[in-house]
This record gives sequence, structure tokens and C-alpha cells, in this order.
Amino acid sequence: MPGVSARGLSHEERRQLAVNLTRVVTVYRSILDAYIIEFFTDNLWGTLPCSWQEALDGLNPPQLATLLLGMPGEGEVARYRSVWPLTLLALKSTAYALAFTRTPGFQTPSEFLENPSQSSRLTAPFRKHVRPKKQHEIRRLGELVKKLSDLTGCTQVVDVGSGQGHLSRFMSLGLGLRVKSIEGDQRLVERAQRLDQELLQALEKEEKRNPQVVHAGPRHPPHHVVRWVDPMALCEELLLPLENSPQSGARLLLTGLHACGDLSVALLRHFSCCPEVVALASVGCCYMKLSDPGGYPLSQWVAGLPGCELPYRLREGACHALEEYAERLQKAVPGLRTHCYRAALETVIRCARPELRRPGVQGIPRVHELKIEEYVQQGLQRVGLDPHLPLNLTALRAHQAQENRVVAFFSLALLLAPLVETLILLDRLLYLQEQGFHAELLPIFSPELSPRNLVLVATKRPLGAAFSVLETEDS
Repeated sequence: MPGVSARGLSHEERRQLAVNLTRVVTVYRSILDAYIIEFFTDNLWGTLPCSWQEALDGLNPPQLATLLLGMPGEGEVARYRSVWPLTLLALKSTAYALAFTRTPGFQTPSEFLENPSQSSRLTAPFRKHVRPKKQHEIRRLGELVKKLSDLTGCTQVVDVGSGQGHLSRFMSLGLGLRVKSIEGDQRLVERAQRLDQELLQALEKEEKRNPQVVHAGPRHPPHHVVRWVDPMALCEELLLPLENSPQSGARLLLTGLHACGDLSVALLRHFSCCPEVVALASVGCCYMKLSDPGGYPLSQWVAGLPGCELPYRLREGACHALEEYAERLQKAVPGLRTHCYRAALETVIRCARPELRRPGVQGIPRVHELKIEEYVQQGLQRVGLDPHLPLNLTALRAHQAQENRVVAFFSLALLLAPLVETLILLDRLLYLQEQGFHAELLPIFSPELSPRNLVLVATKRPLGAAFSVLETEDS
């Protein structure tokens, strides 16, 4: 998806982008703030301008992917069946123009070309127990952290929210970095330590099989610490140097792979408040879990802009995977009808219990194989209502006939969602710049594999031309 690169913007241009984003979000807030399961109860289709309804009505999923989301299938040419209203075309152009680009600046053959489950860029021991998406992420972020560590002279990397330790293991045992891993879940830490030992044994066996491959120096597995990090307070454990590390003059690099909600904010605060932290490489996610207030906005500039508020629904929408949904549209997968079925279920729930709104419905398997009344009956049972309530089958069939309208409205919201993510990440850039630090955003992962693919890189001193090293792909 096209977009704007944060790297090419001056501080003033970033501030102006924030102004433009808040204005656009305000204009289209009704779309962004809508819950698709209330499509029928709140008449969401009727909230769109009549000219938009005429343009979008009747479009099938592949047409929506091509014409609205601007993601045509391979070799496909966009062909409009009618003249679209300028206001709808303006929304589409604005969504493209103001969102940070999520396309990496390098082109390499797919690391999964030979085997979709195994990255050709990682050796077998580092792939074990790691899914393809995570293989791609730990390799790309680990290599960037290694380069950033070399450029800033860091003595230690701190991986915050390290989970099972896949990133930490790759950085320490694969790239030779000294790594402390901090994770709040004791069970995950215990599993990470078991996987550390398993990997060490696998690497030793590999060396015995290939004695010509000599590892330089002793291997240091990650040092794991069980600790919850309070986003509003400094964590002393995070700042402590490892054993056999310089007790004075420590230079720390903080990183987090999809640090959830406030955890990514905690990384920013530790970077800005602690002199020993000289670099940061953070990939955030789960924006809906940000504290309000406290997690957003962070910068004085964004906080002072009218319309800067981003309630839960907008932040939750910013976490959706646009590229993945476009692919589903292109393939017209039967599962697309789930939103329509759930919206129809909501109408039945409201009739039965008007005070019960948007209850969670546990996953109903194989929705595409169910008749709409079968889905509604299973849904009623899951929310504690009588599954044998009398149903208005005529009304349910009428809802089902509007399946493409439901998909079209959801596609509109998804088209705008990257603007919300851009505003959140731009606020973080401005927050760091207001304190005199140097911060950039880079698309680091393939968005098809990892939708939250923008890494915030910050340093206490400018890197100048050396920063370009971080944007290149290792051969």
C-alpha cells in the first residue's frame, strides 16, 4: 500500500501531518467508530452518503479489494463500472497519502520460496519451535538490533516482553549480542530457558557434524528475568547490567517485538528518562490496550490538537490486517459472511434483551457451512439466551442478502484504519523529538506476514548517514 515515509519528513512536516490526520479522523470518525456487528441495528449503511451507497452497492469482494482498497489481484486492472463520487475518491486518496508506508524499502526473494514453513535465512536450530511469521520477525528485527547496537556502541540489549525468548535467543546465540530478557509470565520464562538449553545442545551437535565451522568465543544464552514492567514507573531490573558486564559506563539498547499496549510506552519512557539507555528499537501492537490517558497522546503537540482523541474502537480498528483482508476479498473466501451473520445475530439479541449489547460470542466453527438461522441459534446459546427463540426467517434472509454491503462498510473502515495507527506512531516520534532525541520509523517486516511492521528506532545522538545501514537487507 502506498503512503508517506517518516524518514523523509522534517520535524515541522511531521507536526503538519499530525494536524492533517486529526482533521481526517474527525471527518470520518463515524465510520471508524462504528461496530460492524451493529450494521443492521444501527443502520450503518444508511449513514453513508447516497452517492457512496450507489457506487459501492453490488460490488463483490474482489471488486472491493481492487477498487476501494487499491489492492488488485495479480495482473488485474482496475475497471470502474460507474463514475465514483469525488468525496469517495478523496477518501481513498487521503487514506493512501497520509498513512505511513508499510512497504519495506528493499526487495529480496521470499525467504519462504522453497518451503513455506522454513525461512531460508535462518539455520534449522533457530527455526525449531518457531512459526514462519515469527521466524521472519526475529530475523529482521534481530539483524536491525545488531546493526543499531554496533552503531551506538551498546554493551547490552534488553528484550522487554520477551515471551518464549525466540528473539532473545536469536540475538544472543545467533548474532552474539549480550541479552537480558524480561517477561512477566513465569511459565513463559521457564519454557524460554528450556528452549535455550535445547538450542545450545543443537548448536553443539551441529558443530561436531561440521568441525570446519568454528564458533568464535563462548556462547552466552539470554539472561531471563521474571518481572512485570510498570508503564508508569521505572524498572530498576531493566537497567541493571549483566554479570561480567561493565558496572560503569553501561550502554543499553531496549527492544520489544510487538510490545503490547502500554509496554511499548514503557520502553519510550525508559529510553527518555535513563541516561544509560542509548538506543531503542520497538515494534508496538495492541493499541486498544493503551491506557487512556497515559498511553496516548504522549507528545505535547498532538495533545494540543483538536480531534486528537482516539477512543477504544478506533485504536482497536488500527490493529486489523489490511493486506490479509484484501487477500481474503480477492479470493472471496466464504468466511467473509461471518460479519453479516454476527450483525444479524445482534438484531435478534437486541429484540430478546435490549440491554444486552455487543456480547462476546465464542468462535462458532465453520460458519460458512451454516444457514443463517443455524448460526443465530448457536450464537444465542453462547450468550446465554434460549436458542429456540422464534426467529423471523424473512428478516434474517433479508439481512443475509446484504452480505456484500456489510463487507463494503467494513472495507471502508479498514481503509481508514492505517491513519489511526499512523497518528499513534507519529505521536511517539514527536514525543521523542520534543525531548531532543532522534527518532525514525521504518517498515521492517513484510506486511503480508506481519501487519504491525513499523519499528520505531531512536537514539540519543544522530546517526547521520550511518542510519541508512538500518534500512538495508543483509545478504
